[in-house]
Amino acid sequence: MNIGQAAKASGVNAKLIRYYEGIGLIPEAGRTAAGYRVYTPYDVNVLRFVRRARTLGFSLERIQHLVGLWRDKGRASAEVKRIALEHVAELEARIAEMRAMSDTLQELADACHGDHRPDCPILRDLESPGSGMATGLPTIHLRGRRKRTEPEGSLRGSA
Repeated sequence: MNIGQAAKASGVNAKLIRYYEGIGLIPEAGRTAAGYRVYTPYDVNVLRFVRRARTLGFSLERIQHLVGLWRDKGRASAEVKRIALEHVAELEARIAEMRAMSDTLQELADACHGDHRPDCPILRDLESPGSGMATGLPTIHLRGRRKRTEPEGSLRGSA
C-alpha cells in the first residue's frame, strides 16, 4: 500500500509517517521502481502502535524503546512495566501542577470583584516579581497581602 493508504489504515498522517521514518522510529518503507513508498500490513501495525503510544503521552524516545521491546518477543515484561509506571508518575506530577495552577487561578478569580473598579488581584499577582514559579509555589495577592499556597500533600507547614 502507498503512504496515503498506510496513513488512512493507521490513523497517522503521511507527514508524520515520513517524520517517524526520518528519525528512525519506524523502519524506512520499501520503494517501488518509481521511488514511491510501499507499506506492509506489519508497517501499518507499527504505526498504530506508535499512534496509540502517542495518545497515551509517551515521548518519542520512550516509544522507540517500547517498539524495540514489542518487537523482542523474548523480552520480560518488567522493563515495559517500569517504563509505563515511570510515565504514570510523570503524568500524575503534571496533573498535580495543573491542579495547583487551576486552584490558584480560581482563588484569584474569586477574589476579583469583576466590576467597574480597576483593582484586580489577578493582574496584581501576574505583575508581582516574586510570585509563582520563582518560589515553586503559586503566590496569591489578596487585598494587598501575599499568600503562598502549598501544594496538596506538601510536607511544609504540616505538624
